[in-house]
Amino acid sequence: MFRPRHHDIEDRECGLRAFVVVDDTSCGPAAGGIRTCRYPNETAARADAAALARAMTYKCALAGLPAGGGKGVVMLLDTIDRPRAFERLGEFVDSLGGSFITAGDLGTTVHDLEAMARRTEHVYVDETGLAEAVGRGCVRAIQACVVERGGDDVDLSGVHLAVQGCGTVGAAVARAASRLGADVSVADVDDAAAQQLAAAIAGQVVAVGDILEIEADVVAPCAVGGVLTAAVAGRLRAGAVCGAANNILAAPDVEETLRERGITWVPDVVSSSGAVILGVGRRVMGRHDCDELVDRVFDTAQRVIVEARERNARAGDVARELAEHRIREARGET
Repeated sequence: MFRPRHHDIEDRECGLRAFVVVDDTSCGPAAGGIRTCRYPNETAARADAAALARAMTYKCALAGLPAGGGKGVVMLLDTIDRPRAFERLGEFVDSLGGSFITAGDLGTTVHDLEAMARRTEHVYVDETGLAEAVGRGCVRAIQACVVERGGDDVDLSGVHLAVQGCGTVGAAVARAASRLGADVSVADVDDAAAQQLAAAIAGQVVAVGDILEIEADVVAPCAVGGVLTAAVAGRLRAGAVCGAANNILAAPDVEETLRERGITWVPDVVSSSGAVILGVGRRVMGRHDCDELVDRVFDTAQRVIVEARERNARAGDVARELAEHRIREARGET
């Protein structure tokens, strides 16, 4: 069904080694950020770019956006000259002629994006509101979990939320949930960040190794991906998992453990989609206020949860099928 385009970019003079994947453009230009981090090897970097690009395709399709999915990853090498490297990457993005529009992601700074913007207009430098959009969307998905388990769709009073990660995204989720009355526990490898966030929202700090396994209504992984292994899923004491991190499940089969234990799962292609909704809403759709678009995450999450329950199917499979159906519609294949 998909016809992804894989691009390897190398410039030894500035230490750039990057991989860009344009996964699908059936619904519109591929949208996805640039991730910068250390990888053990090029194979791992390529695989990460491909997996993240596919996730962006599903995010955009499920959100009903006029966009497809793409992703770029930059290997953080000791030899990299970041200003020159990101200018070179900007030149490559520009050569794609607008088929790939990008922004920041894990490890990529505003200065990096500004360097890219000196060579292309197809990069979103202004990150104002992106974290808040992710937080808003994730909390809307959390509300869908609460409704599924018999709660109110607006008020989170009495709901205990455990947030893993206190960076910009995790903090946005915690603050948004706290404003709706949730009792929030947080954890981060940076204890000072966790303490500061907890003080700001009258929350509690939990040891970073315990946050996914404390007794809670909802656990929200909002840091790195792959944290929910089968072993961790087997020890969960929460009623639902709904986070803002990408690729939360260590493997798709982990969802079977969640299903067997009656734990509600919202696929992160739904719950972490706030940033791309805001970015595409502004850049492609020309909308200034995108709150209404982000709030639709509630409806999408609820549809996935309910259909998965009624069909006795994996929520991840339901989300994928809904996304692929929209892509086929865009191609005129249904």
